[in-house]
Amino acid sequence: MAVELRDLAPATSGVPETKESPQSRFGMLRANIDIFAPASLLVVIVLMCFVYPAIYHLRSSTNGSLGDFLLPPFSKHFLLGTDPLGDDIVSRLLYGGRVSLEVGVGATATGLVIGGAIGMTSGYVGGAIDSVIMRALDVLLAFPALILAIVMSNYLGPSELHVIYAIAIVSVPAFARLSRAETIRLRDQTFVVAAKLSGSRDLRIVIRHIAPNVLQRLITYGFLFVAVAVIVEAALSFLGLGVPNPKPSWGNMISLGEQYLAIDPWLVLLPSACLFLTVVSLNSFGDALRARLGQS
Repeated sequence: MAVELRDLAPATSGVPETKESPQSRFGMLRANIDIFAPASLLVVIVLMCFVYPAIYHLRSSTNGSLGDFLLPPFSKHFLLGTDPLGDDIVSRLLYGGRVSLEVGVGATATGLVIGGAIGMTSGYVGGAIDSVIMRALDVLLAFPALILAIVMSNYLGPSELHVIYAIAIVSVPAFARLSRAETIRLRDQTFVVAAKLSGSRDLRIVIRHIAPNVLQRLITYGFLFVAVAVIVEAALSFLGLGVPNPKPSWGNMISLGEQYLAIDPWLVLLPSACLFLTVVSLNSFGDALRARLGQS
């Protein structure tokens, strides 16, 4: 019996294939605008601060000429003008944003690793060790975070690395308590009990089974803390305890511009606007990510 070609064709479900329409893509974007909008703004900020200066030659942010004192925006060769030291404001905004983001991410990452490890140890081991660790963290939490950061920065001295250390120390108790609470919730779960019964060592259980689940929550909270760290860095630099001049950061730019606020408010408004947009985008992205993951 002859077999016709149509008999060899693959069977179809009878439902016509449809391509995703622009309307459906727009609907998906609109439904997820709460996470796409801040994520897009964060990408732009990071590209402008880290990538743009690498591919486009900018004027020096620290070797300006006093002959260019307080040039207004849209001056020749200076798009946003200059500061009282003759430095290009565009360069200082971009390099200052790089410093502020480095401090925010560096301090958060350091606090997350140290606090996460302390919290998982405390929550998994429990008993007297847990009590001692928690009381020590309570002592740190008793101090106002900004005051503690000011004390640490003043003791260590003004520098970008010291600001990272100071803010990281402030962040450790929060990450540790969050990590401990999540570890306590996980240690009695079925998969952890099964790993114990199979003879796995405690360290292996923590690393392979508990840490990945704890890390998800810590990273979500980390986005929110980066915003806090950026604000604290700006406050410390404004007070002269953070990143020292002439190295730019948004905080010391606001501090320098505050002296000339009456005659050139752009010196304060521009870095303040950059700081505001960065903090809002970080907070919005962190909140949206937490909502997507169903975290309270």
